[in-house]
Amino acid sequence: MKTTLETIDKEELRSLLLRSWMTHDAMWLANTIREVGIERANKLNRAAVRDMAAVEAKRICKLIDLDAVRSIDDLRRFVEAAPELVIPPFMDFNVEWSATDNSMQFEVTKCFAFDGVTMLGIADDYECGIYERIYGWLNALEVGYEAFPPGDHCLRHRTGQCLRRITISFEDLPEG
Repeated sequence: MKTTLETIDKEELRSLLLRSWMTHDAMWLANTIREVGIERANKLNRAAVRDMAAVEAKRICKLIDLDAVRSIDDLRRFVEAAPELVIPPFMDFNVEWSATDNSMQFEVTKCFAFDGVTMLGIADDYECGIYERIYGWLNALEVGYEAFPPGDHCLRHRTGQCLRRITISFEDLPEG
């Protein structure tokens, strides 16, 4: 007799794992807010996401056989692979690359975090963990970057859209 794991479709399993992780994330944030308040919860959440992303980036690199990110092409390979592996289907975003200034523009068009903090009534005070994940990836990959607009609060709540440009720096890295 086959086990459940052998009979489940890969996408169904991926969906289950991502939904379970996102549910944990939401419940952790809600309980932390109740316990220590929104300001402390934001700080803890952002730090946890960034730390998790550093570990995640190394695991993704290993899966896609990427030893190091030494060029914009290496980074692009990572950024194109990562969502397929770890971003849930209930989140949607676009990445536009600019060769003229080594930047990528992220536009999050569907965001479970925004939906969740709006339902909780805390969108005014919520500091975004979504970009912390990207920053954690970049830090782990040892890629220099600058984000615009700066800041931590939810862009969708503040401006109606979630759009951030991240300019990449490879000054200390060899070409390749």
